[in-house]
Amino acid sequence: MNNNKLKAIILMLLSSFSFAVMGALVKLAGDIPSIEKAFFRNLVSLLIAIFVIVRRKQNPWGKKENRKFLIGRGICGSMGLLAYFYSIDKLLLADSGMLNKMSPFFVIIFAAIFLKEKIKKYQIVSLIIAILGVIFIIKPSFQFQESIPAFIGLMSGVFAGAAYVFVSYLGNRENAHIIVFYFSFISTIITIPYILFNFTSPNEIQLILLIGTGITAAIGQFLLTYAYKFAPAGEVSIYNYSNVIFSSILGLFLFSEIPDILSFMGYILIILGGYIIYRFGRVKTA
Repeated sequence: MNNNKLKAIILMLLSSFSFAVMGALVKLAGDIPSIEKAFFRNLVSLLIAIFVIVRRKQNPWGKKENRKFLIGRGICGSMGLLAYFYSIDKLLLADSGMLNKMSPFFVIIFAAIFLKEKIKKYQIVSLIIAILGVIFIIKPSFQFQESIPAFIGLMSGVFAGAAYVFVSYLGNRENAHIIVFYFSFISTIITIPYILFNFTSPNEIQLILLIGTGITAAIGQFLLTYAYKFAPAGEVSIYNYSNVIFSSILGLFLFSEIPDILSFMGYILIILGGYIIYRFGRVKTA
């Protein structure tokens, strides 16, 4: 293993840990509404993005031909984030994290629909395995009310997958900081109406936790970006699933959460599906 790949793996693991801490802080913030938690997370990230853009003297609105795709990324990312934060409040930390990690599988589907990328046989196999994993985690029943949080958690993966397709399309067409700016800006704008009419005043501890969600999210995003600079995404993306391990540990120690055997089986199946994409994707691109 060369030094660059080792650096990429370490950065990916640190990124996953940062996002797991973000999820724990969201849950620790308690009875603050999920939308308000998302607002604080996005506001901090927005301020960081603006600082970077101003320092680099860039146009925050990007190239004219890219704006509709930047807006699409921002809207889908915002919906995914809101769904993810809601699921964190309602589900085990590890369950919500794993359902959100379904995004790579939805990337395959959306890329086939919108970017006309052909779905390969190994991707179909991985999708089937991952869907079985989701069923184990959600444990669908006829009690619709009980299943809503899990399905919303799954939708966070759906929206995140759609957002990543926009990011993939933008690729080298737009600066990464502009993409982050649009996501944070649109997410903040979407949540402002709720904040204006339904603001729940956080106490000092909750305010610190909410600010912490923005800081840890920004750290995780930057670490992820740098990880992909040292090695191709296909070679290190599998390590992103370490998030569920970190989330399980934090859930156990902070909230005494212990996933049941069906959830563990679901984790294994989804990670297996992710490994198939990672393994065969490397072979195809080698």
